[in-house]
Amino acid sequence: MAAEKVDPAIRDGCKELVFDSSQLQELSKRFLADVHKGLKKQTHPSSIVKCFVTYVQDLPNGSEKGKFLALDLGGTNFRVLLIELSKDHFEMRSKIYAIPQHIMLGSGEQLFDHIADCLAQFMKQEQVMSETLPLGFTFSFPLTQKGLTKGYLERWTKGFNCSNCVGNDVVQLLKDAIARRGDVKIKVCAILNDTTGTLMSCAWKNPYCRIGLIVGTGSNACYVEKQKNAELFDDADKGSGNVLINLEWGAFGDDGSLDFIRTDYDRDVDTNSVNPGRQLHEKMISGMYMGEITRLALEKFTKQGLLFGGKGSEALFTRGKFYTKYVSEIEGDPPGTITSCKDILVEELDIPHATDQDCHNVRYVCECVSRRAADLVSSGIATLLNKINEPRVTVAIDGSVYRYHPHFHNLMMERISTMINPGINFDLMLSEDGSGRGAALVAAVASRIEQQQQKK
Repeated sequence: MAAEKVDPAIRDGCKELVFDSSQLQELSKRFLADVHKGLKKQTHPSSIVKCFVTYVQDLPNGSEKGKFLALDLGGTNFRVLLIELSKDHFEMRSKIYAIPQHIMLGSGEQLFDHIADCLAQFMKQEQVMSETLPLGFTFSFPLTQKGLTKGYLERWTKGFNCSNCVGNDVVQLLKDAIARRGDVKIKVCAILNDTTGTLMSCAWKNPYCRIGLIVGTGSNACYVEKQKNAELFDDADKGSGNVLINLEWGAFGDDGSLDFIRTDYDRDVDTNSVNPGRQLHEKMISGMYMGEITRLALEKFTKQGLLFGGKGSEALFTRGKFYTKYVSEIEGDPPGTITSCKDILVEELDIPHATDQDCHNVRYVCECVSRRAADLVSSGIATLLNKINEPRVTVAIDGSVYRYHPHFHNLMMERISTMINPGINFDLMLSEDGSGRGAALVAAVASRIEQQQQKK
């Protein structure tokens, strides 16, 4: 930060957005306590950080080979993918299909019939209709899993509201739709969420992967836990001794445990969100909210007369008008330069009277919001690294904030380094297409394990 160019009153006003090391240690302690709660049978029902068991026990080892299908459903579009694997070869073809609004709000049967139709179209196009292919299903909605191929929908999010799905096994719903068609031969090998896919997609290339992280529109993480610690694992005596845990960490703080660091900006963002009181950790971190947190701070400083001579604009004072991409663009300028900031303030926010000093101040506010998000993520990752306690661990990461923010990677590297136990080496790896590639890899690993067991 070019801090010498920042107005001291702005720096002072941003202090509540800056954590000291004692706050970060407290954060880590509270998060770890919540993870322990989520893993234990007795405390799981009341736990905020759910620590769902994914039933994924084995990571790719590079020996997977063959053709695999993947379905990736996480929003208003879904993808079907065909992946061919051999030792060093990876080939992927995919197609995106839209889900019309009436299907998003119709019956579960309609939704899964639509998915099965698109799947059949894709298989015809790729000329694999005659083959029985293993399929991995990425389903990025809250699930309770009872096995690798059993996932019960907890609730719909992202604008979906299909009837007869909540509380049901979505793998069975997909199988039923495929059976209704009668012309498609598929073996559903696994259901997973995008965080698990992120980890799996990196683990194929990197044997040290133990943590998967999403920092995008939302935020979540998963990690490899010892089976004996995952008390909700139904088959605790079977398998590799490890199991992947989906933390659902976006909800951390929903019980008040983050109140000691939350600000008026966070409370405002939460009150005006579609799910007040929920996902409070996510709302301090993710791309859906960073821009609005920044806007609220800029609005406050403008009304206090500390920015733009006290004169803002309609755009600056309108909820949702300061996009998270502006934060990345403003911080993308080399230190001391203000080109992007000036352009955004004048062209997008209609503040032609912004001075150079205003631009330095605005950049500082953006940096505080970004660093805080990176600190929150890093504190959680450092806690997991210390819990896993292996000498070398790779963290697989996906999501628009990590991918496009010019400094997020460096901020994370810097912060995690100060919080991990001596003797742990870590690195951060960008995941390539976790939700698609990762789903196929989960199917590939499941097939490999099954073949090994049949040989025994």
